[in-house]
Amino acid sequence: MVYVLNSLLGRLVGCRLYSVQFVMDYVQLWFYSETSDDMPLLNCDVLPQVVLDGRRFTLEECGWAEALRALIGQHVIATQEKTGIGIKVDFDRGAIQLHPTEGELDGPEIAMLSGFEDRSWMVWRPGEEAFEDL
Repeated sequence: MVYVLNSLLGRLVGCRLYSVQFVMDYVQLWFYSETSDDMPLLNCDVLPQVVLDGRRFTLEECGWAEALRALIGQHVIATQEKTGIGIKVDFDRGAIQLHPTEGELDGPEIAMLSGFEDRSWMVWRPGEEAFEDL
């Protein structure tokens, strides 16, 4: 079976971000769907960049965690998954994007999306799918 870019990530559209959990060196983003029993989890092994109200925050910047937490309660309005962008989840007030540099890679995985009732899941790794440029 061939993976189609944005096929699973796109299933986040309409879901609401309800929790951001900081776990040592990674972040878990929990979503829920008002139209299904899906409870998607985007596990970010590489910490995402955050856009809030037009301003981009990286991990090194003061306010990064606050910007990420400010997206709690927002609905996903669009997603992108492609080489050069990586993966991006858009909300009304901002976005999260995972497209690390080689120096930011600290393990074999960039992110994993799971938590769908049909048990679909996806793991993104450097050199594969939307991260062919790494």
